[in-house]
Amino acid sequence: MSIKTSEKELLQESFRRLEADFDTFSTDFYEALFRRAPELRALFREDLAGQGMKFVATLREVILNAEDAEKQAETLAELGSFHATIGVSTDSYDVMEEALIDTIRQTLGNKVTPDLETAWRNAYAETAATMIRSGHKS
Repeated sequence: MSIKTSEKELLQESFRRLEADFDTFSTDFYEALFRRAPELRALFREDLAGQGMKFVATLREVILNAEDAEKQAETLAELGSFHATIGVSTDSYDVMEEALIDTIRQTLGNKVTPDLETAWRNAYAETAATMIRSGHKS
């Protein structure tokens, strides 16, 4: 993944703030996701604590290690394949994006500038595209 240099610092700084309370952040994300798409709840285990840790670890990988595109592509390809096998559709990625952005807004409040939101949306779009390409092969 190739995050623009101008966006990288914004993403890394905001991620460090989000990660400071990853339990709340990940819980809020899943709540936002399931409000939008309750049917996705069945794809996850009952206890979301472990899932939340994986979610934050994946975000950490994407945001803090963006310069290692080869490693990222491999990690995201595996994750995309897994998501496809458990039934995550390509449409679900749009719902996940909105849940993520809403959770970032909720957590960071007025620190979310238009530039920061754009940076997160761009990073998410690249991440999701890689996962979809890898997991939803024809």
